[in-house]
Amino acid sequence: MRVLLVEDDERIVNFVQRGLKADGYIVEVARNGLEAIALGTEGKFQVIILDLGLPDLNGQQVCEHLRSNGVHTPILMLTARDTVQDKVTGLRSGADDYMTKPFAFEELLARIEVLMRRRGGETKPETKELQIADLILNGETHEVRRGETLIDLTPKEFALLECLMRMPGKVLSRTRILEQVWGYSTDPLTNVVDVYIRQLRKKIDDNYDLKLLKTVRGYGYKLDAS
Repeated sequence: MRVLLVEDDERIVNFVQRGLKADGYIVEVARNGLEAIALGTEGKFQVIILDLGLPDLNGQQVCEHLRSNGVHTPILMLTARDTVQDKVTGLRSGADDYMTKPFAFEELLARIEVLMRRRGGETKPETKELQIADLILNGETHEVRRGETLIDLTPKEFALLECLMRMPGKVLSRTRILEQVWGYSTDPLTNVVDVYIRQLRKKIDDNYDLKLLKTVRGYGYKLDAS
């Protein structure tokens, strides 16, 4: 997926660009408003990350220009301003979402994925059936099997497992899992992720020699067969 990052602060450019590339995104950078408009109107990006404070045109002007020229690409606006009025102004200019600096990279990723789902896009190729070792999840029938054994999961357990299985071997933080499975409104201090991980581990791992659900201390959780 192609992302246009419009930002003139090199520290933020390096931070966001490095993280997005590591997650499989193709990133192009515009460092001013005119360059953003030129690239944004090409129609080759799935998401635009737009800083409000730019050296020529501001982010609001860029956003209004793109929208007035028929560009419907989802726009995530970044700014150091955090008043309600600033947010309202940004959204009314045509932005789809609004994040204040500083921000956690995991939240940025989650917001990009939400924007894609809202617009009917896909952040990852959808697969009807996911498999890691002998663990199989069927997205159509909502069945989960370990070998020949059918495993009974609650809807949230199923959603948690699907979230992990779509990124095999990748460590997902608690914050990202909360945002993906429970939504933004969930309190990040809750232990609901740990509770559901324990429940899921009992069902998919406890009776098997090969353990698939791994805890990476200080980081989060992952599913892999190593």
